[in-house]
Parts: sequence; structure tokens; C-alpha cells
Amino acid sequence: MLAALLAPLPREILHRLRLLVRPDTLLRWHRDLIKQRHARTCRPKRPGRPPTVRSIRVLILRLVKENPSWGYRRVHGELVTLGIKVAASTVWEILQQEGIDPAPERASLT
Repeated sequence: MLAALLAPLPREILHRLRLLVRPDTLLRWHRDLIKQRHARTCRPKRPGRPPTVRSIRVLILRLVKENPSWGYRRVHGELVTLGIKVAASTVWEILQQEGIDPAPERASLT
């Protein structure tokens, strides 16, 4: 509190005041106070990658249900064709979470 009140004063006036701490210490406290306030407002609300939109999850699961032989890369390719930006690893994770094999065995062509 003291640092915030005395920080606007010129350094010469601070040197003339009879304080229990040195003026440089007071100014350092003020800088730390401002730094903490700025750091608090700049911190992201939630760390990490934002969750995938529910409609995209539903679409991925629908594509896999309707096309059981498709793997995660084919599903990812179809999403890109539709203009939906999602990483192939995200498709993999969604299928893993739902208990679906992301890379199913293909039936042989012979």
C-alpha cells in the first residue's frame, strides 16, 4: 500500500522523507506490485489446448459408425475436405476415448 502511494513522488522527495525503508526498496516494491497485477491479467484462464467442439466429436463418431473400415487418417481427410480444421491426433484421441480402434484392420483385397 505504501509503495503504491509513494511511487508517483519524485526520487528527490523520497530521499528527504524519513522512512523506515530506503526509497529504492519502496520503488522496487511498487514495480513488483505492478508486475504481479499485469501477470494476473495476462494469464490464460485455462492452461492447455481448448476442448474439441461437441459437434465435431459427434461428426467424427458418426463417420466411423457409418464407415467402420475407415481409420483415423481417412476420417481426418474427410473432415479436411469438409473444411473442418482438426488435427489427426485429435481424431485418434476421440476414437481412443470412445473405445474405438483408430486404425482398424483392413479386409484383404484378394
